[in-house]
Amino acid sequence: MNVGGDGRLGVVKAFDAAVGLGQIAGDGEDMVGFHCVAIADGSRTIDVGIAVTYRLVAGLHGRWEAAGIVPAAGVNPTAAR
Repeated sequence: MNVGGDGRLGVVKAFDAAVGLGQIAGDGEDMVGFHCVAIADGSRTIDVGIAVTYRLVAGLHGRWEAAGIVPAAGVNPTAAR
């Protein structure tokens, strides 16, 4: 598991804007959660199905979370998963 490194690739599989929580299907790994404040552009919203790059960081209660989430320009979402 590449913890903390840049360049992880995944696809946003779920995002609930009302609570600000989402899930990314990681690069060959299980789903990883994120909070809207982890979206790097500060928008606090992201579309489901979009390919993203992110970092894996230690979160609350010992869970891994996505951080520094950025849309991956020019990446096909199906190729990212």
